[in-house]
Amino acid sequence: MDSFNVEQLIGSVIQGALGGKHKKSRGVSRFLTGGKSSFLNASTLLALGGLAWGVYETMSQSPGASPAPPGSAPPSPAARGPVVPPPLPVPGASVVPPPLPGAAPAVRISPDVLRVLRLTLSAARADGVLIAHEREAILAQARGVGAEAVVTPELESPRPLAEIASGVSDPRVREDLYTLAFSIVRADEQVLAGERLYLEELAGHLGLDADAVARLEQQAAERIGQASRE
Repeated sequence: MDSFNVEQLIGSVIQGALGGKHKKSRGVSRFLTGGKSSFLNASTLLALGGLAWGVYETMSQSPGASPAPPGSAPPSPAARGPVVPPPLPVPGASVVPPPLPGAAPAVRISPDVLRVLRLTLSAARADGVLIAHEREAILAQARGVGAEAVVTPELESPRPLAEIASGVSDPRVREDLYTLAFSIVRADEQVLAGERLYLEELAGHLGLDADAVARLEQQAAERIGQASRE
């Protein structure tokens, strides 16, 4: 089973989002993804549920099976138990055909990774919709780390902010999600009127008051400015 680091997935989408917008993004890029001291590595977003291994190739796994740790040996035939033939199709039920030879393996992503991915894409379109070259910039970056099959469906079916922010109970995670979105929206430049409305809506869904928003934005702006000078 192959797997890859979630930081590569999220980082590629961030780079694509910033590149597509043609913003002065060096500072925010370094702040968000610039190594061990970057925001993503220091935040709780990549630490939730072992997110460093949150994306798995699942073609060879049965539904509901837990992924094996990277580098582990496959189980022996005896350990796998008897072979059970698949059930006969039920009349009228939909049938999912097996993958074609050479097709890309199915990918399973943890809900926490999906939330971060969807928020990153949502922030990228905070000023409206993604135009063709912005979408391609994101896909090109995702393609570079083998994540195009993961990102494409999310680009085609964007989720509302209410759904993305739903169910976040940890106050630290709420703040980290807002900081991530604000940094992408702002980059090294100002926040436009439409983008400000987007951030206000996000803050409302995350339960962040005006004082918390001002504090998070000031902290992010200072770190982005520092990163741009390094």
